[in-house]
Amino acid sequence: MENLRILLYKLFSMARRRTVGWRGMTMMAMMVAIISACSSTKYIPDNQYLLQGVTITTDDKEFDADALRQYVRQKGNSRWFSLFKIPLGLYSLAGNDSAKWINRTLRNIGEKPVLYDTLQAQLTCKDLLTAMQNMGYMNARVDHQVKVHGKKLKAIYNLHPGKTFVIRNMRYDIQDEAIANILTENDSAALRLHGGSPFTINGLDRERARITALLMDRGYYRFHKEFIRFEADTMKGSRLVDVTMHLMKYRSHGGAPETEHPCYVVRDVRFVCTDTATAHIRKGVLENNCVVEEGKPYKASAVQRTYNNFSRLHAIKYANLRFTELPDSGILDCMLQYGVNKPSTIIFQPEGTNTAGDLGAAVSLTYQNRNIFHGSEMLSVQLRGAFEAITGLEGYQNEDYMEYGIESKLSFPRFVAPFLSRDFKRTSNATSELSVSYNMQNRPEFHRRVFSAGWRYRWAKPGGRWTYKIDAIDLNYIYMPWMSETFKHDYIESASNRNAILRYNYEDLFVLRSGAGLTYNDGESAVKANVEMGGNLLEAAAALFKFNKNSQDQYTLFNIAFAQYVKGDFDFTHVFTFDERNTLVMHAGFGLAYPYGNSRVLPFEKRYFSGGANSVRGWSVRGLGPGSYKGYNGAIDFINQTGDMKLDLNVEYRTHLFWKLNGAFFIDAGNIWTLRNYEEQPGGQFKLDEFYKQLAAAYGLGVRLNFDYFILRFDMGMKAVNPAYTNSREHFPITHPRLGRDFSFHFAVGMPF
Repeated sequence: MENLRILLYKLFSMARRRTVGWRGMTMMAMMVAIISACSSTKYIPDNQYLLQGVTITTDDKEFDADALRQYVRQKGNSRWFSLFKIPLGLYSLAGNDSAKWINRTLRNIGEKPVLYDTLQAQLTCKDLLTAMQNMGYMNARVDHQVKVHGKKLKAIYNLHPGKTFVIRNMRYDIQDEAIANILTENDSAALRLHGGSPFTINGLDRERARITALLMDRGYYRFHKEFIRFEADTMKGSRLVDVTMHLMKYRSHGGAPETEHPCYVVRDVRFVCTDTATAHIRKGVLENNCVVEEGKPYKASAVQRTYNNFSRLHAIKYANLRFTELPDSGILDCMLQYGVNKPSTIIFQPEGTNTAGDLGAAVSLTYQNRNIFHGSEMLSVQLRGAFEAITGLEGYQNEDYMEYGIESKLSFPRFVAPFLSRDFKRTSNATSELSVSYNMQNRPEFHRRVFSAGWRYRWAKPGGRWTYKIDAIDLNYIYMPWMSETFKHDYIESASNRNAILRYNYEDLFVLRSGAGLTYNDGESAVKANVEMGGNLLEAAAALFKFNKNSQDQYTLFNIAFAQYVKGDFDFTHVFTFDERNTLVMHAGFGLAYPYGNSRVLPFEKRYFSGGANSVRGWSVRGLGPGSYKGYNGAIDFINQTGDMKLDLNVEYRTHLFWKLNGAFFIDAGNIWTLRNYEEQPGGQFKLDEFYKQLAAAYGLGVRLNFDYFILRFDMGMKAVNPAYTNSREHFPITHPRLGRDFSFHFAVGMPF
């Protein structure tokens, strides 16, 4: 282990001198290699073997053998990034003396060697065989072999699936006449198995579950899948199977006589609150969220949707549906018992802030009422104050940033809108939200006041993968009561620096917009799309009522120009899962915004920026672009480093380390551009024949603390390609890395995408 200690000492010394380059990276790679290979068989007893790895092979090129890896009972030691057995190496570094803290620590964060177990291998063979037979490979075989090298062993499972079986004749034996009529109506649309269908055990189980769910939605409260069984008859030497589905008559218990399956109708629905001392909820709200209907057949799906609806109500603590059967009547009475949360809470929350390296603190006080109008409406009022010490400013009397704000939201757990049917409202998990806020920002350069108000809808279909949103109206009024003389002279009024972007974004402004968006998520892929338009309603009103115009030929409302633009964003993420510890995530994001009509420049809040914890992580926040623009005198210029178009491309390999620590290796690429050619942003305009040359790239490592309910993320990025420079040495910093120039550290909560 002496080599490892020497490497660690040299690496730490270089880090203190901030000279970690290719040499440091090489040493780090050597250290990882030594740890991962370090005495992995040190604690392997005689006549036993370290399970080095597991391989699954097949003689059928079309058969997906990796899909059955979940049935392997014993796997080798975990690997970081699917390559390095660091946890096993750390465990092996520990000495035998457990009284020493270093040995205990290494064993706790490390991983014990996995010893090959012949019994687990035999059970794995049985599980693999059963899995293939369930997939329709009835003549499948599994061979198992091992390769031993010293005290290490590789386990190999050879799969021989053979040919799948096919249903030749499908017969239905439905012994209940009423159910037979249901399942054979509409030309047997409810019966999906037929001659020529693949014969698989999994397919038969899915069909049994589907028919059970269908009948339980037709009033068959006491029906369950055990009333359905399949009988298969195979011919020797043939892959053809004759299948009969038997749907048995009803029996209440083993010794009871067979009868027709009882069909139930819900007679009465009652609501009972178990918390009589708390504020009540209006009966209409309970009825709208209870999908179980009086006078209608029992539906299992309605029960589940009712639970889903009540779980969304802020005022509800729990809900429980109980059905009581009237003997020999086919009638059910439903009682919904529910408990109510305490209506009011007060939350005090301090936080630390870090904006482009400027440290600060913030505190918020939030009052919440979960049942303000006795309909589970949520009212929240938040007071927030923040302070930040700004560094690097010269010529300003004050170098502190202070912010005060108040925000109020009123959320309804339903659609609050005309012309919507009652059925649509009941079958959609919707919220309607009214928000009003006022924010005061005092910077050394200027003071800004922002008033905002909006009315929004969010909804999703139960059990669906799509969610939708509509921002019916969103109003922002930006007022600039004060601006320092230094800022005016340097940026706004200076003849040598007539910055149109600065000037436009530091004037009073109206932004009245509407937007819509949708999200799709199936667990592996996620898609987000949003579009918004601002100023069109005001432009129509301006033309109709002949609003005044200012000196820039812009329509004004109350002597303030309003913004007009269109903006669209698209985001795609896909997750490739290798095993329970390793995943590869690919992400692409694209955004485009265009000012027109009453605007030639986008409002600052609507412009794109690049760099930061969720973008190209080799750059700090707002430190990249647009295009080949490199900022004022090479420094970050947060006003000019914005654009009308954005592209982000990210690949991130995520791996579990130990305890609650996860690691990541990432490669990012992207930039922003302007659609128009602005003098103050040279090199920033998007051009089809040049934009690919202006793509920035970065790479890095990340550490994440996963506490389940939230994730703390620390990402360390290095520039790889810097479009702001043309000479080879600075354009490709990956070949000549320098920490002081190319390194960026990011702290964030949650994953980047």
